Amino acid sequence: MQQTMARYFAVRKLTEDLARPLSDADATIQSMPDASPAKWHLAHTTWFFETFILRDHVAGYQHYREEWPFLFNSYYEAEGARMARAARGMLSRPTLADILDYRAAVDAAMERAIGQLSPDVLAMVELGCQHEQQHQELLLTDILHAFSMNPLECAVWAQKDAQHHATAVPHNWLDGRQGLVDIGADTTGSADFAFDCEGPRHTTFLHPHQLADRKVTNGEWLAFMADGGYDDPRLWLSDGWAWRQAQGIEAPLYWADSADGWTSFTLSGRQTINPAAPVCHVSFFEADAFATWAGARLPTEAEWEAAAALHDSTQGNLLDGPGNIRPDPTNTGPAFFGDAWEWTGSAYRPYPGFRAAEGAIGEYNGKFMSGQFVLRGGSCATPRGHTRATYRNFFYPHHRWQFMGLRLARDTA
Repeated sequence: MQQTMARYFAVRKLTEDLARPLSDADATIQSMPDASPAKWHLAHTTWFFETFILRDHVAGYQHYREEWPFLFNSYYEAEGARMARAARGMLSRPTLADILDYRAAVDAAMERAIGQLSPDVLAMVELGCQHEQQHQELLLTDILHAFSMNPLECAVWAQKDAQHHATAVPHNWLDGRQGLVDIGADTTGSADFAFDCEGPRHTTFLHPHQLADRKVTNGEWLAFMADGGYDDPRLWLSDGWAWRQAQGIEAPLYWADSADGWTSFTLSGRQTINPAAPVCHVSFFEADAFATWAGARLPTEAEWEAAAALHDSTQGNLLDGPGNIRPDPTNTGPAFFGDAWEWTGSAYRPYPGFRAAEGAIGEYNGKFMSGQFVLRGGSCATPRGHTRATYRNFFYPHHRWQFMGLRLARDTA
C-alpha cells in the first residue's frame, strides 16, 4: 500500500511541477484541436482517478463537482456526454487554481481510501499513474505548441547551460534478429505493467535486415532539405505529397530559416539547430520520404522491438523533471530510448489474440486501432521509467507536434 501511494504522489507531483510556470491564461488556451489546455490535462488525469477508483470502488464517494465529469471526460463513450475536444479552450472557468484544489481534494480522498482497495483496484491505480505519465508528455508538447503560436516566442524554462553542438558521427548498421522471434508484453498475469495494446506476446517472423545504430540527425535532415527532399514527389507517398502541398510543409515543425542559419522553437525559446541532435517534430510522411531519399526504409515495430529489448529502457535522454526537456546528441552508441519517438512502418493494429477489457476502461486503446502508425522508444518528454521495449505509441501519419523522429532500416536479403 505504501509503495502504491508513494508512486501515486510522485507522479501527481511531477505533473504539477511541469505546470508550475504557467499562468491561468497559459493553462487555458488551446492552440489547435489536437492539443488540450494545460489545466484540462491537470483535471482530466484527476477525473480518471476520481471516476475509476473513488466513484467505482469507495462506498459513499461523491464527485467533487457533479458537473465536472462532462468537462473532463476525454473519449469514454460509456461515461456519457462530454465536452467536444476542440472546445476545451473555451473553459475559462474553472480556473487553474480551482483545478489545483480539485487535484488536492482527490489526492486526499485517494490517501484515505488506499487501505481498503483490493489488489485488482490497486492495479487500476497503477494504470491511472501510467495514464497520467502519458499526459505529462502531452502536457509538455501542447504547452510547446501553444507557446510557439505567440509572436514573443517566450521560454517556459530558461536554458540552464549552453547547448552542446557535438560533431555527428556516421551511423553504423546493426544486424537485426531474424527468423522466428517473440514480441509483445505478457498481459496475462505478469507483474510488470503493460498497456493492453502491448500484448498478447506472440511469435512473428523477421526477414534479414539491419538497423541504424542511432537516430537520424538534424544535420542529415538539412542535407535532405538541401537536396530538394521536400520538393521531389518521387520520394513521397501519395497521401504524404498531398499533405505536404496542401500545408506548404518545407521543414520540420518549429524550424525557421534566418540569416544565421536554421533555428527551432523549444520549451527554452528559439534555439540554433544542433546538427548532431536527433531530428524531431517530423511526421510519418516526412520520415518515410527521408528514408526513401536515404535508400533505406523505416523499421517495422517488430524489428525495432527485437533490437531494443537488448537495451535498458530506463537509460537515455528521458524526462526527470521540469527544465530538462531538450533532445540532445546521442553519439555514444545505440540509444533506443529517449530523445525522440521513432516512427515505424507498422500500422497500429491489434496483435493476434488481442481482446479489449470490459467496460469503459476497454476504450483506452483498442478503439483507436485504425489509420494510425506505431512509434517506439520514448522521447525527452517521456517520464523516465514509463517506456519499455514493448511500448506502442501511435499517431496519425500527419501528426508531428509530439517529439517524433526516426531511425533507418534496410533489407539485407
